[in-house]
Amino acid sequence: MKNIVILISGGGSNMKALVKTSQRDQWEKKFGAKISMVVSNQPDAAGLVWAQENGLKTRLVDHRPFLKQFDNPSQARLAFDQALCEVIDEEQPILVLLAGFMRILTPFFVKHYANRLINIHPSLLPAFPGLHTHERAMVAGCQFAGATVHRVTAELDHGPILAQAVVPILSTDTPQTLAQRVLSQEHRIYPAAIASLLGNNVHQPR
Repeated sequence: MKNIVILISGGGSNMKALVKTSQRDQWEKKFGAKISMVVSNQPDAAGLVWAQENGLKTRLVDHRPFLKQFDNPSQARLAFDQALCEVIDEEQPILVLLAGFMRILTPFFVKHYANRLINIHPSLLPAFPGLHTHERAMVAGCQFAGATVHRVTAELDHGPILAQAVVPILSTDTPQTLAQRVLSQEHRIYPAAIASLLGNNVHQPR
C-alpha cells in the first residue's frame, strides 16, 4: 500500500476534503494508495481530532519546544524539520501533502521530500505568494482570484503547477467572502490533482 501523509496546523478543511474524496473514490482499490497519517505542529488543531474520530493515525510535532531549545531561530527551524521528517518517514510516504500547514519549511525538508511534497495556495500563482492573498488581490484591482496546487520547491509558493481554479472577484466581495469561495474550489481541485498524480508516476514532475 502506498502511504500519503497530510500536514495541518488548524481545522484541516482541505485535509477533510482529501480524506473524504479518497474514501468516496476508493483510492485504495483504484490506486493502491491511502492517507495513512495526519501530522500537526499545533496541539489544539481541530483537524487532529477529526482525523482521530475518522480512524486515521495522528501525530503531533510541536514546534515551540524547539524555539526554547535553540537560541538561533534557524537552528530551531532545522531541528523541528528534522524531527518532523522522522515522524513522517515512519510511513515511507509516496506523497506529503501540505493542507494549511503554517510553517515555512527549510531547504533540508524540501530536498528530503523532493517531488513528493505538494501544497495548495489560495491565489493564482505566481501572483500573490505568501499571506493575505485575497486582500492583496482586491487592493490590486484584480478581477479574478483562485487557488493553485503545486509541487513545493525551496522558494516559497513556487514550483511546478499541477492544477488551478479561477474565482471571479465580485464588486460585493470582502476578503472573507472571497476566501470562502476560493476555499470551496480548493476542496475540489486538491483531491483531483492528487488523484491525477496517483494515476501516473507520482515521483516525476510534470
